[in-house]
Amino acid sequence: MWEVFKDWIFDVIQAFYSFCGDWGLAILLVTIIFRIIVSPIMHKQAKSNYQMQKIQPKIASIQERFADDQVRQSQEMQKLYAEAKFNPLAGCIPMLLQMPIFIALFQVLREMGAREEVHDYSFYNLVPNLVTTPEQAFFQGFGTFVPYLILMVIFAGATFLPMVLQQLKSENKQQKNQMIIMAVVMSVFMLWISWSSPAGVLLFWGMSSLIGIGQNQLSLFLCRRKDEQKAAEEPVEVKPVEVTVTRKTKKKRPRKKR
Repeated sequence: MWEVFKDWIFDVIQAFYSFCGDWGLAILLVTIIFRIIVSPIMHKQAKSNYQMQKIQPKIASIQERFADDQVRQSQEMQKLYAEAKFNPLAGCIPMLLQMPIFIALFQVLREMGAREEVHDYSFYNLVPNLVTTPEQAFFQGFGTFVPYLILMVIFAGATFLPMVLQQLKSENKQQKNQMIIMAVVMSVFMLWISWSSPAGVLLFWGMSSLIGIGQNQLSLFLCRRKDEQKAAEEPVEVKPVEVTVTRKTKKKRPRKKR
């Protein structure tokens, strides 16, 4: 069943190749269409992350107040989630739904070189062979290696950038520094993975990640604007001005002695 699913994905890429005449462009078109299809799911995930950031200070306060009482802490957290209409699983479900498609695309692009019906996987004059890995291109000369190096940088940068953007407005300096360090470590790890990954995989993943960053920023912008409009529409409660009047005590007039 899984192999049939992968063959279907390859047939889709091949159909776009028949239309545009280039494998790299076909991969980009499939990536864009895939991202458009999953955009509603990604919007829900971004909205869930935005709500999580809003209630993060309250979560930290509950964890600090009830550090020695896990039962009470759990009860207060559930109450907070209910008040904020936040579902902790909402951010995980969209990712789980799209992971099979991501994995299938990844495997198809990785195995494209083994398909006998096609022998030339090029991306115009930019990338000579989408089946070749940066490791293999490195030994073919620096000029050949440059486009693969660019794909590696995009592949790793697409991991680093979202983690940094997420912490830009964070007021917790300690958490911000930890996330930046983690982003650097993850980027180095992605560079290591990309070294032995076919260029087609790097092209797909890099393009998909860049589109995902744009979708996430757009979703966050819409969430912030909705909050601003909601705050502007709320009636402002005008309290009556209280004036405290202190009356002076009249002094008694002195009486004349007769």
